[in-house]
Amino acid sequence: MLKGMEFRIYPNRIQETIIQKTFGCSRVVYNSGLALRIEEYKNGNSIGYKETSSMLTSMKKTEEYSWLKEVDSIALQQSLRDLDKAYKNFFAKRASFPKFKSKHSHNKNYRTQNVGGNISVAGKYIKLPKLGYVKSKISMPVNGKINNATIKQTPSGKYFCVLNVEVPDVFYSNDGCMIGLDVGIKTFYTDSNNNILTNPKNLIKSEKKLAKEQRKLSRMVKGSSNWNRQRIKVARIHEKISNQRNDFLHKESAKLVKENQIICIEDLNVKGMVRNHKLAKAISDVSWSKFFDMLEYKSAFYGTEIIKVPRFYPSSQICGCCGYKNPNIKNLSIREWECPVCGTYHDRDGNAAKNILKMGLSLRVTA
Repeated sequence: MLKGMEFRIYPNRIQETIIQKTFGCSRVVYNSGLALRIEEYKNGNSIGYKETSSMLTSMKKTEEYSWLKEVDSIALQQSLRDLDKAYKNFFAKRASFPKFKSKHSHNKNYRTQNVGGNISVAGKYIKLPKLGYVKSKISMPVNGKINNATIKQTPSGKYFCVLNVEVPDVFYSNDGCMIGLDVGIKTFYTDSNNNILTNPKNLIKSEKKLAKEQRKLSRMVKGSSNWNRQRIKVARIHEKISNQRNDFLHKESAKLVKENQIICIEDLNVKGMVRNHKLAKAISDVSWSKFFDMLEYKSAFYGTEIIKVPRFYPSSQICGCCGYKNPNIKNLSIREWECPVCGTYHDRDGNAAKNILKMGLSLRVTA
């Protein structure tokens, strides 16, 4: 089982200089490889990783690019592997065409492989190629084989190291319950047991402060010292919102997989839903896709089964008692309704969650 472990690192000035050089060299190699592949394609040739790797070897031999030898050579090779993967994703229609990396980007990272034990954890330090022992905040034990490490810098200037660790397969037990979830914007979700989880709305709570600091930034001369200090202030607000959101999603997803054997959810087209400009910000803030992804990978640890109900299943319109379909409930403003056939009074979201659970269990039986 592969597990990603992220730790904050505190490089000294020399180590920070080497990290920044590696960021720059990886970007140059990636862009050079992309330019070569585009040029060869125009000439009617198709090349891959092997040809771009030969290009890197030739670049190192020239005086113009001799500074590429100063950084971790594996990191440069990995940037070309990332380029090759980006091309494969494009031709498989999983992503758009690769773009050139900007020198002015504030999201920087590079990846290096563990070769001969050059990546390890020792007490409060992480040993990394070319950097040596870097002071770190080790928040969890690293028990397993380290495959690779990704060094990244956030827009606020913090450094992190993400270790890809091969750990023994460990499985935990769950409480054996079954639940259906109907996600929303006002309430994060309503479950089939009529429990309601309120949406924390982290972005909305920080929106005024963010807008104030963003206005200050827009008045400053781009690239100046004051502009850079203000940019970091804005980045820290964004970072705090992201951390709050991720903390909430991790806690709730972990709680659900620990308590339930079966979790039924909707197969939502979130990418299509955010095209609605009136709801796009709210949908992005609630992060349904990330929440569902967390449920998926955490379910493997606890033996929880995630069942996705088809997106066009009218869970809100069907009476959970008699099965009558009420087309009037397509109107989202109707939050409560009474079934004209059996007279049962329904909360819109609670009824939808119960129907999602029923539909999910029926799909499981037929499968």
